[in-house]
Amino acid sequence: MLTNAIFFDTLQQGLWIATITSVPILSAALLAGVGVGLFQALTSIQEMTLTFVPKLLAIVAVFWMSMGFMTTTLVDFFQDHLIPIITGG
Repeated sequence: MLTNAIFFDTLQQGLWIATITSVPILSAALLAGVGVGLFQALTSIQEMTLTFVPKLLAIVAVFWMSMGFMTTTLVDFFQDHLIPIITGG
C-alpha cells in the first residue's frame, strides 16, 4: 500500500538523486561558460560558436567521466527504493 508518506519520501529521494547526478555536468557547463565569457570579454571576440563548442565538449567529457557514478547511483535507487514499492515488498 502506497501511503502519502512513502510517496513523498520516495519523491524527495528521487529529486535528491536527480540533483546529485546532475551537479557534475552543470558545474562543468558553468565553468566552461565563465571561462569562455571571460576570454570573450578580454579579447572582444563575440562569436556565438565560441560559447557553444567549449561548453558542449566540457559537458561530453564530464558526462563520459561520471557515467559510472551516475549509473550506479540510479541503479541503486531503483533497486533499493522503487522496485520494492512497485512489487509491494
